Amino acid sequence: MPMFDRLEIARNWLPRYTGMPLDKFGDYILLTNFEHYIETFAKRFNCDVYGEGRPMRAATNSDGLTIINFGIGSPNAATIMDLLTARMPRAVLFLGKCGGLKDSSEIGHFILPIAAIRGEGTSDDYEPPEVPAMPSFKLHKFVSERIVARGFEYRTGVVYTTNRRVWEHDVPFKERLQRLSAIAIDMETATVFICGHHNEISRGALLLVSDVPITPDGVKTEESDTLVTRDWSAAHLDIGIEAMTEIGSQGEQIRHFRY
Repeated sequence: MPMFDRLEIARNWLPRYTGMPLDKFGDYILLTNFEHYIETFAKRFNCDVYGEGRPMRAATNSDGLTIINFGIGSPNAATIMDLLTARMPRAVLFLGKCGGLKDSSEIGHFILPIAAIRGEGTSDDYEPPEVPAMPSFKLHKFVSERIVARGFEYRTGVVYTTNRRVWEHDVPFKERLQRLSAIAIDMETATVFICGHHNEISRGALLLVSDVPITPDGVKTEESDTLVTRDWSAAHLDIGIEAMTEIGSQGEQIRHFRY
């Protein structure tokens, strides 16, 4: 019989995309674009990684925390947020990198976005353009406490999300970014926020500034990204793990409300 029910499709496709059975997904989810985050997570908790040869890879530790590498870009972000309705996790935290657009957002800084500008287009398939892309603030409040407890600083502000990968040469686009007063730019945050809202999933994003693309020498290269990964990715992943592990027992209850 053909599958037309949305939930039935999600329940079939989440294991299909990740290779991980539904009953292996935990109540709390870390989303990322980075394969080494998956490998580090699996080694730390001695857990299996699913999804070899699949579009996405995933692992779950004994505490019921799941990490998923969903790939790059807003369409992939929308896909995983839709498929997670098969599990309806209590909260999802996106661990991503972003480009800093302000003097106050330097390489190695953490950003907890208060909102995201929907420049990617994907989110328009879920909600009208007037609907703001926002996180679940209780989740961000708890993550911010974990950042401070570890002795790190963080920034807040609005992130611009785009589907464009190569834009650093485009002067009018960069001038528009400056007029919008965004603190950073990325390719997934607005989509995660809108799709989380649409699917009634609590969501947040902890972004690591990996480059400052509006400066002459600030465009990300393989060499510069390797240095950022070496110096900051361990702390990035640690904060995500700690926050999502402890929020179930120590954090305030997160409830989803329609705007």
